[in-house]
Amino acid sequence: MTQHSQGRQPSNDPSPASTGDAGATQPKSQSPPPAFAGRVAVSAGRRAFERIVESGMFLAAVSSVVLTVGIVAMLLWESIGFFREVSLGEFLTGTRWAPTFEPSSYGILPLLCGTLLTSAVGLTVAGLVGTTLAVWLSEYASYRVRETLKPILELLAAVPTVVYGYFALLFVTPLLQLVMPNLPGSTALSAGLVIGIMIVPYVASLTEDALRAVPNSLREASFAMGATRFHTAWRVVLPAAFSGVTSAFVLAVSRALGETMIVAIAAGMQPRLTFNPLEPAQTITAFIVQITGGDLPRGSTPYRAIFAAGLMLLMLTLVFNILGHWLRKKYREAY
Repeated sequence: MTQHSQGRQPSNDPSPASTGDAGATQPKSQSPPPAFAGRVAVSAGRRAFERIVESGMFLAAVSSVVLTVGIVAMLLWESIGFFREVSLGEFLTGTRWAPTFEPSSYGILPLLCGTLLTSAVGLTVAGLVGTTLAVWLSEYASYRVRETLKPILELLAAVPTVVYGYFALLFVTPLLQLVMPNLPGSTALSAGLVIGIMIVPYVASLTEDALRAVPNSLREASFAMGATRFHTAWRVVLPAAFSGVTSAFVLAVSRALGETMIVAIAAGMQPRLTFNPLEPAQTITAFIVQITGGDLPRGSTPYRAIFAAGLMLLMLTLVFNILGHWLRKKYREAY
């Protein structure tokens, strides 16, 4: 027995029985696989990039708000100084606008009338032509024709407005004088017609997008009831897209109200209280262009009249945008 125990040699190989407790209490640390570490690094870099992009978008949004507030504050500040010299009643109800003449007069109605007159003519043209073109592109034209003509149409929005202005002065007005020989060389009609041509791409493109967004189930239901394509387009699809069409016209109104070079070149630069488009007229933007070209002393009443007129234009645009928002909200259809 003694010899047997003396002949047994201890084993050098660790057995599970002898190392089980030690292995259970002291786990061996392992480094993550290289592929996993690479994914972690990529995820961290992606999160950092997303934070940078998010911060940039936030700054862009904040900067737009800050710029808007700054513009409004500047207009209000200068307009307050103007209304200390000119009463609000005279400004809103006066029928003569002559800030640089003696005696000076600051009635905004002639400029407001010219702005609304040229914009109304332009919206009439753009509404008729743009809406008809949008319905044709959406409901009648083939895919190839639509994808070819729509980018060409949108190129009209890239033409400089000064080109449109001389087009109105040198082409549209002489063309109108062939029909009406006694027509003056500069009229609100020619300026309004060219404004309408200029904003046709806005109306046509946005209206066509709104019409294409109407589900085909409405068209199929109309055809199933026996309606023609014409009645389906104008009685079913167009009313269903009223919200989008309203958005197109709100953008067109804002663009027409703020147009400067066409009316400055072709409308006549004569502030008149008239609703006759065959006479010369001056808009608010045309007055701002005209008056800023002179040598007005800073802080004078004629100088501050620029900001008062700009504030009136801002309020006018705001009213149309609020009206458009109300119409979109009231007649919006969810499909």
